[in-house]
Amino acid sequence: MSNTYPTGSAPCKAACPAHVPVQAYLRLARDGKYREALAMIKTENPFPAVCGRICNKRCESECTRGKIDDPVSIDAVKKFVADLDLKAEDRYVPEKTVQSVHGSFDEKIAIIGGGPAGLSAAYYLAQMGYKPTVFEKNPIPGGMMTYGIPSYKLEKDVIAAEIDIIKALGAEIKCGVEVGKDVTIDELKKQGYKAFYIAIGCQGGKRPGVKNDDAKGTAIAVEYLRHCFEHREDSFSGNVVVVGGGNVAIDCARNAHRLGAADVKMFCLESRDTMPASNEEILEAEEENVGINPSWGPKEVTVNDKGEVTGIIFKKCLRTIDPETGKFSPVYDENETVEIKADKIVFAIGQAIEWGNLLEGSKVKFWHGNYPVADKFTYETDDPDIFVGGDVFTGPRFVIDAIAAGHEAAESLHRHVRPDASMTIGRDRRNFTPLNKDDLTYPSYDTAGRQEAGMDESIDYKMSYKDAHLDLTEEQVKTETGRCLGCGASYVDPHKCIGCGLCTTKCEFDAIHLVRDNPKCTDMRVAEKKVGGLMGYSAKRAFKILGHLGSDEAKELKKKRIAYKKAHSDKG
Repeated sequence: MSNTYPTGSAPCKAACPAHVPVQAYLRLARDGKYREALAMIKTENPFPAVCGRICNKRCESECTRGKIDDPVSIDAVKKFVADLDLKAEDRYVPEKTVQSVHGSFDEKIAIIGGGPAGLSAAYYLAQMGYKPTVFEKNPIPGGMMTYGIPSYKLEKDVIAAEIDIIKALGAEIKCGVEVGKDVTIDELKKQGYKAFYIAIGCQGGKRPGVKNDDAKGTAIAVEYLRHCFEHREDSFSGNVVVVGGGNVAIDCARNAHRLGAADVKMFCLESRDTMPASNEEILEAEEENVGINPSWGPKEVTVNDKGEVTGIIFKKCLRTIDPETGKFSPVYDENETVEIKADKIVFAIGQAIEWGNLLEGSKVKFWHGNYPVADKFTYETDDPDIFVGGDVFTGPRFVIDAIAAGHEAAESLHRHVRPDASMTIGRDRRNFTPLNKDDLTYPSYDTAGRQEAGMDESIDYKMSYKDAHLDLTEEQVKTETGRCLGCGASYVDPHKCIGCGLCTTKCEFDAIHLVRDNPKCTDMRVAEKKVGGLMGYSAKRAFKILGHLGSDEAKELKKKRIAYKKAHSDKG
């Protein structure tokens, strides 16, 4: 099979950074094969329950069904399937695909950072037969999933349940260990570790660089969200201003609202329709009375005689992107300003890497923004044993991006510790080209509307830290999966496929079937019945030959054969 089909892959699969086989698990869910659907998802994503709650849904943005009415609720179906497993007594733990004759690999691999990128790498390495060790400096693993995403969007027991499967596969997670401080990479090498994957994310924040931006009463988003997680019982009654327009800024604003802030306002450079935050997040924030103020940039933080925050002055932002270069280059009207009173200001305008002494003495090089230099495909750095991935390499992105990076890193780490293995030869580059949706026709399709999960009315979702979002019902799942158009193309490479049919017997999901253009030419039989099939075929062939022996055509063919033999014997 080929990954890049001449007619294109399904847009949902191509758009997903992890390239989760969406069509496959939707079909399995439609048929009620929920565990098989989960297994299919986990071939590319070890955190389906997490992503079912907080993914930015690029698959749905590209769903072909959206050209007809509304895209398929792909994420909601994933959440339903994953939550069934979370509630099951017998959780799904994937079988290991060990390529070693010994049943496992002994090479020690260290993963530094217990966020989605590091944990995903651990998951796939453990599935390969390794016993990777994850070093996490915080007391609880999960990275920004745990410390950065509020519980009203992602309950922490959901993260813990997904991590339990990674542990069950054989990965070890050591919390409270900061590499570079409690132990160095050189010391780990002496302990026998052969490869290192650095996936520490962007745990720091940025300030705007205006007057008094570090005054008492200001905070950066990452620190603020962590404080909200660790000290949720703290209350706050003043006015809060959040600077920023992304989902992190929305999280900060909604947290402030839940902690009791009298008034919460957001100000961002972008216009309302170009805000980085998802429209769903913005609407939920507005429902909670968060004031959204687009096209404003910070000019100065005002303080009192004690150096405490009293407010902030904003200036009008006319544009954020230079139309000629396409680069971020905000232009302001310095004369149009507005002053907002505030008791607390949270800056959610970007994140930064906090390296500490982690790479001290290493050969890793850096470029703009303190990011490490590494191969974009293999994640190799200039230090032969060190790999990087996730936000620490790409800058702040989404959880699904980190998961995809962790999966790819696992392959690189595996190849690195294998003697004489190439980092690139024979490696799937996973370049998926989406089909052209404009070329599609829709002769027939299910006319059912998009199914949406409800809210738990017993929870005050505007104030509670509990997740009030319900799952789809099983009936809704059947309806929603039936809305999938199955628009991806299947392509068999005749230079690789010989039509043996062995793949149909090996696919655990029963997803491959051979359809013969001329069924009379061949017949598929199970191994136990092959003798009978061969005997029957041999008998029919014998009778056919005997039936033609007396025909004029057979007699003429016999004469030609005798003449041919005589001619060649005369030459001899």
